[in-house]
Amino acid sequence: MTPRRVLTVAGSDSGGGAGIQADLKAMLATGVHGMSVLTAITAQNSVGVQGAWELPAEQVRAQFRSVVDDIGVDAVKTGMLASAEMVRVVAELLRTLPDGVPVIVDPVSVSKHGDALLAADAMEALREEIVPLATVLTPNLTELGPVAGMEIHGLDDRELAAKRLLAAGAGWVLVKGGHDAGDTSVDVLHGNQPGQERSEFSAPRADNRHTHGTGCTLASSIASYVAQGQSVPEAVASAKQYISGAVHAGFPLGAGIGPVDHAWRWRSL
Repeated sequence: MTPRRVLTVAGSDSGGGAGIQADLKAMLATGVHGMSVLTAITAQNSVGVQGAWELPAEQVRAQFRSVVDDIGVDAVKTGMLASAEMVRVVAELLRTLPDGVPVIVDPVSVSKHGDALLAADAMEALREEIVPLATVLTPNLTELGPVAGMEIHGLDDRELAAKRLLAAGAGWVLVKGGHDAGDTSVDVLHGNQPGQERSEFSAPRADNRHTHGTGCTLASSIASYVAQGQSVPEAVASAKQYISGAVHAGFPLGAGIGPVDHAWRWRSL
């Protein structure tokens, strides 16, 4: 049988820990066939991003049409979109998807090392063009305020930001708690449906600094599980279990922050 098909639209990480590379590894590990549309190429390793080059819009359009028009897709995940122009190009393409294809949006703005991956004027474009198309939006605590267009000072602001993003058109908003302190990592899923307005997904926090690619991996695994027929809350629960194991198994690579281990389930067999 042909596995379900998931397309990632994101940048390339030459170090293999995040971006397109992490997406495809996560998709394989969670049971789907991964496909890719590159939006940018980065020179990147364990200590930072040494350079980034956005691909021309016509190349991005050609990649997308090649995959979608022939192979088809059961879900799409977006990651690094880099510029306001690229945000608009990708939004235009997402609007051509068949009805019902879920779109998981990771609003990537800063790398694990603190390097900017999204131009300053692009966040507003992301909020206006991409958020209304998102089945699930997955901001971390650094991204939540900018993508919602407000400052975050406490827990109440997080709730307000999630409500703003739902009002802007996102189907669900998963506020990731990986940047919080404490022994437990808690992600909060916000929805518009009665009885599903707020759900928490928690896991013990790993004592491990090698967490490169966490956000990309989580969003991609959510897309994989949704493509396989799970509801959004079910997919988030499954993805939380997968990423928690991957973070616990993260390994040193190079002189800086190593990646999560996408193959942790296979290594434990």
